[in-house]
Amino acid sequence: MDRKILEAEQAWVREELKRSVDFWLEHGMDHVHGGIYTCLDRRGEVYSTDKSVWMQGRCAWTFAYLCHVYGVREEWLAASRSCLEFMEKYCINRAAGNRMYFTVTEDGKPLRQRRYCFSEGFYAIANAEYYGVTGDRDCLERARAAYELIWQLNNGLIQDPTGLGPKTIPETRKGRALADPMIYLNITSVLRRCDPEREALYIQRGRQCAEDIFRYHRKKDLHCTLESVAPDGTPELGYTAGRVVNPGHDIECSWFVMEFARQEGDKALHAEAVSMFDDAITHGWDQEYGGLLYFIDCLGKPPEAYEHDMKLWWPHNEILIASLMIYRDTGDEKYLDYFRKTADYCRKHFCDPEYGEWFGYLRRDGIPTAPPCKGRTFKGPFHVPRSLIMADTMFAELLSKA
Repeated sequence: MDRKILEAEQAWVREELKRSVDFWLEHGMDHVHGGIYTCLDRRGEVYSTDKSVWMQGRCAWTFAYLCHVYGVREEWLAASRSCLEFMEKYCINRAAGNRMYFTVTEDGKPLRQRRYCFSEGFYAIANAEYYGVTGDRDCLERARAAYELIWQLNNGLIQDPTGLGPKTIPETRKGRALADPMIYLNITSVLRRCDPEREALYIQRGRQCAEDIFRYHRKKDLHCTLESVAPDGTPELGYTAGRVVNPGHDIECSWFVMEFARQEGDKALHAEAVSMFDDAITHGWDQEYGGLLYFIDCLGKPPEAYEHDMKLWWPHNEILIASLMIYRDTGDEKYLDYFRKTADYCRKHFCDPEYGEWFGYLRRDGIPTAPPCKGRTFKGPFHVPRSLIMADTMFAELLSKA
């Protein structure tokens, strides 16, 4: 372990974290209606006033998590509170069993409802994290209720009160999506840390999520983790959707599982998660241009998604977290090399020292799509700061032992 290398990487992480946080505080917060705008161009100018509900929850979580890790700062707490209040006032469809919208106007009028439970998931972690910092029991109860609603919907225990059906006609094709147990595992991790009163429940459900990931989606014989499988986990390789691998998702999933395995002292599960990471980065890394491809086909056939060879910001954030986590847990220098290789790619292609924050979307050759942007409906203050906060924390752990 080279202390100078660790210190240099930590210094870069802290510098980028400050740029990211400052960018969103300066340009994103809506001081008129509350909440945050995330459709920002390179300089931080708003190019669309519609608001992503995912991002209201993710922003609220991020700024509360900053307070958890580094101590409460009023500007961080105020940003978190603003997004929480905006969600509570505008983003919940009370007439549809408290399902949440996907997008709303800047002043909170509903625009779109989706079948997926991710708005509720980010609402849950935001309220839980805010409770952990402030002790606000109303936020805790909101987090618990959303957490339970997602569980019931994901497991078919209730009908979706929105009336939206599944993505495909169920009489023709049913399936399982990796995102369901994967994201719920991460939600569970946040609630377990913030709500120790219900730790037994969170351990039980975390274990179930991990079991479902490896029982149904992880395919060691194919050296991949499939996004979609048949209800019994059988790979459906005759059509493109059944062969989709999202390497960034797999890497993100790997550290969700590693985090749970470390808490439970489950070395076998941790090793399985490392194997998931290994396959994803081996097959997903672009050997010609560098960076992680967005989608690949598990049989090497043409992916259907037109953006399959783009380089997006968030998979690289997940590599930073997962590679450093494996290095911390195993001491294997190979994973520190993965971190450094990815950090070098990010420095060269994603980072913007002039205006702060990271470009979101690159062509395969690493050039930002034109005109470049720092945020969209799916990109806001979440993946970049989360990865940098976690990396900073892990570097501190490593340096304390160096």
